[in-house]
Amino acid sequence: MVQLAGLRHLVVADCRVPVSFFAYPSKPSSLVPDGCEVHVLAGDGDDPVGALEALADAVGAAPDAAPLASSSRPDPPSGALTGEAIAAALGAVLPEGAIVSDEAQTSGVWATGATAGAPRHDWLTLTGGSIGQGLPVATGAAVACPDRPVVSLEGDGSAMYTLPALWSQAHEGLDVTTLIFSNHSYAILELELSRVGVEHTGPHAKGLLDLSRPPLDFVALAKGMGVPATRPADAGALVDDLQAAFAEPGPHLIDVEVHRG
Repeated sequence: MVQLAGLRHLVVADCRVPVSFFAYPSKPSSLVPDGCEVHVLAGDGDDPVGALEALADAVGAAPDAAPLASSSRPDPPSGALTGEAIAAALGAVLPEGAIVSDEAQTSGVWATGATAGAPRHDWLTLTGGSIGQGLPVATGAAVACPDRPVVSLEGDGSAMYTLPALWSQAHEGLDVTTLIFSNHSYAILELELSRVGVEHTGPHAKGLLDLSRPPLDFVALAKGMGVPATRPADAGALVDDLQAAFAEPGPHLIDVEVHRG
């Protein structure tokens, strides 16, 4: 709700008004701030592309206008693999026409902003608080669009729900590059605990959300299912690994150790 605070008008096209990722009793589900008016530009059964083109004509917007200066591509980063650096690496090298399946959860909050100035691409997000959606959605996108590169942004905890999708990608030779955001915890569930009013998490609850005992080795897991995999040491190496994966057809996995703080 913080991202929409202060909005007076919200225009939706081929989508519904935003709601909370999870729903809880006595907690607001709608993310539309008080006093904000919702305008439906195109709803179910309408032509959203035509509606957006008509809107562009009405306001005199050029269809191929250059991105705003604030949305320019980031420079290739260096240094520690923070969430911001990982997002900048993706924004610096994301290829044109890419399809991004985003289930990076808490580690990927910077990704959409960092890729705003990248060449045109599609972004597929989570629906209904699903966990494990990202890998199979990326697999399906690659089957549907074999001529386009697919990028899967995946949290380590979420990846464990649907990891066999990697074998399917190898079996079908699908052009999917998977980034595993390894922070060794179910960080999204830690966040949700705070949202429902849990101020002090006990050791047993913390243990249930911990993925470090034993640690997960996604490089070994991927290679065991026929997917080439790397683990970059820093942001510069991540840029190199991404470029190599995009240049070579077929599936690849990059296990990224996310540095917090």
